[in-house]
Amino acid sequence: MFYSVRGKLIHTTTSCAVVECGGVGFNCQTTMNTLKQIKLGSEVTLFTYLNVREDALELFGFATKTELETFKTLISVSGVGPKAGLAVLSELSPEQMAMAIATDDIKTITRAQGIGKKIAQRIVLELKDKLAKQAIVSDGAPVPGAAVSAVSGNVPKAIEALGVLGYTPAEVSPVLEAFDSSLPVEKLIAMTLRQMGRQ
Repeated sequence: MFYSVRGKLIHTTTSCAVVECGGVGFNCQTTMNTLKQIKLGSEVTLFTYLNVREDALELFGFATKTELETFKTLISVSGVGPKAGLAVLSELSPEQMAMAIATDDIKTITRAQGIGKKIAQRIVLELKDKLAKQAIVSDGAPVPGAAVSAVSGNVPKAIEALGVLGYTPAEVSPVLEAFDSSLPVEKLIAMTLRQMGRQ
């Protein structure tokens, strides 16, 4: 329903940002990572997700499209609600979360407030399973396994981590080819997202 809200940031708390648009203040629940990127009194754009419940409408806002998409990916996991999604993304950037899932790093995910080992394991298991299915078929066509395995350095791990964020190998491989494959995986992910206009 809402793609984004743009206006003056008139109020913040530790978990929300109020953006005034046309005289109406939209209360967007958000992450610490987003709050660090926006400034009180300035004009901001937040990419939004509207959660409809029986007893309430909740609006969530994020400074980047990548963080929004990562939030939506997280809450697609059974047992992970919006509150848990915000907790994870307040502790980890989308790139860090993608890396944690790609490397089975459950301990890193449990650093988020209220996220125990069982929930962290479920996040890794379900999103890795989703990633495996994406790897089999990309854009309706089989992805040759050799195409990914033939790439050198940290590129294969970056491709896998970007898959957690919803990208197919066919989308990201041409972008990653332009970068130094010896760069840290997290940097390769961030550079690819910037190149693709998602930051």
